[in-house]
Amino acid sequence: MESIFTKSRDVFLDTINAKDYIQLDRVSTIYEALKESLRKPLKMVLLFGKPGSGKSMLLAKLYDELSEQNNIYLYQTPIVDENEFYKILVQDIFQIKYDGTLNFTQFMKITRDSVIKEVPIVLLDEAQLYAEPLLEKIRLLSDTRSIKFVITLHKTEKEDLIAKEHFQTRIWETFELENASNSELKIYIQKKLMKANCFDTANMFTPKIVDTIYKLTQGNYRETNKLLYTLFDIYSTYEKNMPNYPLNTVKIPKKFVEMAAIHTGLINA
Repeated sequence: MESIFTKSRDVFLDTINAKDYIQLDRVSTIYEALKESLRKPLKMVLLFGKPGSGKSMLLAKLYDELSEQNNIYLYQTPIVDENEFYKILVQDIFQIKYDGTLNFTQFMKITRDSVIKEVPIVLLDEAQLYAEPLLEKIRLLSDTRSIKFVITLHKTEKEDLIAKEHFQTRIWETFELENASNSELKIYIQKKLMKANCFDTANMFTPKIVDTIYKLTQGNYRETNKLLYTLFDIYSTYEKNMPNYPLNTVKIPKKFVEMAAIHTGLINA
């Protein structure tokens, strides 16, 4: 029988899966507004936020919910080669397999000549990794209104500049994701565990221990996932190697969280 701690550990694997989306009021409000924006005749939508604030998960959730009824495409891994970028979009959107080099002019001609019932929606994650010339082409493509883009950018000084220089006149709506608050973090942790039927471990997260986790991660979802994966890995290892000394399943000792934080680099030791 699988250990409850091993099962709880795997809940916090660092993966992007729409099925793992956790509904929090503030994030859900942004998500619904994002969906509504796609019904408008917008050229481009920007999803902005610090690394680990949930941008990729929101895109995955959007794609998962809309893909059956909408002409929508998700690219989680940036296609940094410009020629490859056009070829993949042409194949996915227009079902045209293009051999050889495909440049921007040729791609635009295909776009103009193709007849499709609804404007395709292209979701581009990690847009800060695209080269500036390609970002400019994406800008121009959005101006044609033949393709609607939803892009994510990290919220840093450099990416703020990219957003202003490349997309300021094209973006009609911008959504900013933030780290979880202390209270949201507790809900996030417990909902993730309860979704996997890990009710006992969900109840171990007292307000005091959530305070400790929040101080370490500042409510960042990615850092929280890494920390809790490591925390429950410590529990699993202890349970396996010390079967005669049962672990406390009422609350989590602060020292266990600190051990996990040292291992993940949140505490320098």
